[in-house]
Amino acid sequence: MKKTIYVALVLFAFFTSCKGSDPSLSKQTIAVSTSSIALNYSSQTSSVTVKMTGTKWNATSDQSWCTLSVNSSSSKETDVTINVTGNNSFAARNAKIIFTLNNNDTVSVKVAQSALPSIPDYSSPIAASSVGMTSDVKTLAHNISVGWNLGNTLEVPGNETGWGNPLTTQQLIDGVKAAGFNAVRIPCAWDSYVEDTISYKIKATWLARVKQVVDYCYKNNMYVILNIHWDGGWLENHPQYAYQEKVNAKQKAYWQQIAAYFRDYDEHLLFAGTNEVHVDYNAPSAENIAVQLSYNQTFVNAVRSTGGKNAYRTLIVQSYNTNISYAVSYMKIPDDTASKRLMVEVHCYDPWDFCGDTGSSAVNLWGASYASYGKISSWGQEDYIKQQFSTIKTNFVDKGYPVILGEFGAVRRSSLTGTTLTNHLASRAYYLGYVAQYAKNNGIVPFYWDNGITGNNGFALINRSDGSVFDSQALNAIVTGASNGVYPY
Repeated sequence: MKKTIYVALVLFAFFTSCKGSDPSLSKQTIAVSTSSIALNYSSQTSSVTVKMTGTKWNATSDQSWCTLSVNSSSSKETDVTINVTGNNSFAARNAKIIFTLNNNDTVSVKVAQSALPSIPDYSSPIAASSVGMTSDVKTLAHNISVGWNLGNTLEVPGNETGWGNPLTTQQLIDGVKAAGFNAVRIPCAWDSYVEDTISYKIKATWLARVKQVVDYCYKNNMYVILNIHWDGGWLENHPQYAYQEKVNAKQKAYWQQIAAYFRDYDEHLLFAGTNEVHVDYNAPSAENIAVQLSYNQTFVNAVRSTGGKNAYRTLIVQSYNTNISYAVSYMKIPDDTASKRLMVEVHCYDPWDFCGDTGSSAVNLWGASYASYGKISSWGQEDYIKQQFSTIKTNFVDKGYPVILGEFGAVRRSSLTGTTLTNHLASRAYYLGYVAQYAKNNGIVPFYWDNGITGNNGFALINRSDGSVFDSQALNAIVTGASNGVYPY
């Protein structure tokens, strides 16, 4: 939005002549087209015009969120664009721009930006109810044998079929249950399904659609994890102080609505507050950790505030970027009014050059017994997986917090041929079974990442169109590995 305001304001600077002075400087003027600008909370620009009879002016802003297109000029008339970033706070703010003529006399412009509009409280609390919510986290985790992700579907911003998968049906979820899974993780978008961007009220049609998919799972007596996923990155990409207040307000609004809508569901429904919150894939700063943990706390508070069965519902909180090493180094469990109702979530795509890399650094094989068939990664082999899972057990499971391995998997490199393909598929199956088994041995509940892609470099196990098995080799490895694993609780 660009707004131009022109209100005449003239400041005359009179300079008395003295012995040896330049007569041309005896009288100079500077004028700015307005003394004040009022803007709303969004990112935008505004224009002013500066006129002078001197030789040069300079300008500075006392706030970093308010910058100028031109900070100095020797022209007699100059148009200056004032750039203002969005106000992510619920408090109004002001900036002052000083125009200085020949480093002497000044004229100022005040820039006032309004606060974010307030967001309604959606908690609509009711009395707490423990009916159907009797299992503590260890009991509940023990009841999940192995889970499956409905990936690249409900988390697609604004369009469930936008990333190539068909609408989810009861037939698909029936097929997932028949394949051996008793839990479904539903990555979900919410920010792209609001009635407006001021109240953040979620569309009733979208809540009803998500409910329909949850009910598909309930009809099979399956456990369900419902989360807030990437959804354009409004939360996931912003663990910084500059976004903290705004993101927490949205996080609260969305989870109050989701929780209130689903609060009559029993303990088979679990909520997961975020997904992979991160700036990049480097180690986080203290700021990143503090802000990301605040998103976890807001989630817990929002769900509990709605009452009903949500007073006892098992909730899942994430480590920074759901990274195992970052979980061990930085994760702090939120405060909770419920007892023994929190789990932690991490993901595992290690080693990435085997699991997900599709570039020149990719490798086709994993595991010591497959090294004789070709190149394996220089890291992330069996001992590494064991060690990573062991640290999770020590730091969380042994302290009363079972862990969800919300995503794990490895791409199927089906463009390979001959024995190269055969060895790759066998190695991949070995990896998937190994991860599933050793996850469970360490109290970590495994959920395979299925994105529905059956082509080269896809993760699909199940055909999305009819629920039939697409990749029986990988599926059998996961289910068998999970069956061989034994939870330590």
